[in-house]
Amino acid sequence: MTDSSDRPTGSVRGRSVLVAGATGGIGAAVVRELAGRGAILTLVARDRARLDALDVPGHRLALDLRSPAACRAAVDEAVVHGGGLDVVVNAVGVVAFGAVADLTVDTMEELFLTNTFLPILLAQAAFEAIGEGGVIVQVSGVIAERNLPGMAAYGASKAALRAFDEAFAREARRRKVRVIDARPPHTETGLADRALEGTAPRMPVGLDPAAVARRIVDAVEDGATDLPGDAFG
Repeated sequence: MTDSSDRPTGSVRGRSVLVAGATGGIGAAVVRELAGRGAILTLVARDRARLDALDVPGHRLALDLRSPAACRAAVDEAVVHGGGLDVVVNAVGVVAFGAVADLTVDTMEELFLTNTFLPILLAQAAFEAIGEGGVIVQVSGVIAERNLPGMAAYGASKAALRAFDEAFAREARRRKVRVIDARPPHTETGLADRALEGTAPRMPVGLDPAAVARRIVDAVEDGATDLPGDAFG
């Protein structure tokens, strides 16, 4: 873990932070919020060009985290770049829409691989390296609290992540590491326009990604242990 002698208690300033899904709607907003608060950033996404386009300082890694080896590589790079690992924010996610009867096996596999298995693999890798007082944030979403018709498999993949986080948080407390499951309501990230399958239903205007990111980083700094949907106002 990085030296905390020159930063306020709880602050992300000077702390080594790994952000996965750094180019997504919530991920990019979290990256900017962390940069503004002085964190030392390691940024991971699949698309190198989009990583390079991020207007913040940080070590960039173009990796597909859907494998244990890639997750370990990301963690190792963050440790080297930041002199340790203090915080991980996993904002990776994909979505699909449609009736259960129309779901394809390929889509279901991709939903659970990206939304459930990837976060578990990254959490495993991070937990080996993160120090006492560290924080692991997983963005599951409000769909994990109450699923919706037309989003059954997507919601199930996020609910599975929430269930994992609930148990993982209890284990992590023994090492004085916090695990925060963040469940923001619908946010204007553009993800719905990039669905694996199907068309998004009509939804009300969502939250501003910058406001969601601010709430997530506040939670890292203020000692929160959970971020349910109603925590986002």
